[in-house]
Amino acid sequence: MITIVDYGMGNLRSVQKACEKLGATAEIATTPAAIRSASKLILPGVGAFRDAIHELQRLDLVEPIKAHIQGDKPFLGICLGLQMLFDVGYEDGEWPGLGVFAGDVVRFPADPSLKVPHMGWNTIDAVQPQIPLFTGIPPQSSVYFVHSYFVRPKDESLIAATTTYGVKFVSAIARGNVFATQFHPEKSQKVGMQLLSNFIGG
Repeated sequence: MITIVDYGMGNLRSVQKACEKLGATAEIATTPAAIRSASKLILPGVGAFRDAIHELQRLDLVEPIKAHIQGDKPFLGICLGLQMLFDVGYEDGEWPGLGVFAGDVVRFPADPSLKVPHMGWNTIDAVQPQIPLFTGIPPQSSVYFVHSYFVRPKDESLIAATTTYGVKFVSAIARGNVFATQFHPEKSQKVGMQLLSNFIGG
C-alpha cells in the first residue's frame, strides 16, 4: 500500500495513477491517522512553499509526516515535497519548512539567458548511483522538471543527484529510507516509472 499525502496542492491523481499502473494500491490521505498508519508515504506538491506548509499545519499533518520519516519508513518527496523537508524557503518572504534536514530553498539566480521556471526535460547526474531508487536507471537519464526554486542542503552527503540549468542544483536527495526528487517521476516516462517501481518494490 502506497499512501499519498493530500494537502490540496499536489498533482495527486497523476501520482496515484502511475503507482496503480505499476500494480500498487495507492490511497490518497488527508488525515493524521491515515499518515500514521502508512507503510510507504509519498509527499507530492506543486505551488508555493508558504501555502503548502500552511496547509500541512492546518490539517495537522506535519507531525505525522515527520514521525514517519523519523521512524525510518519509506518516504518519497516530489518537487515541493522535497523542498519542504528543509529548514526554510525564500519564496515571497522567509518561511519555515519541516526542518527534517538543514538547508534552505532558493530561487534560480537572475540571468537573462535563463527562463524561470525551469520547465521541461533535463538530465540528472547521480552522485549516489548505488541507492536502491536508482536501480535500473542509466547515467545521464532525462527527467521532467517544473520549478523556480531548488534546495541547498548543508550536509552534502544528502545529495543523490544534481542537474545543471545555468547553475548546478540538487535534483535528488537520499538518506536511509528517505528519498526526494526535484523532478516529477510521474511525468518522466520510462525513467520515472522505473524510479517509482523501485520505491514500490523496495
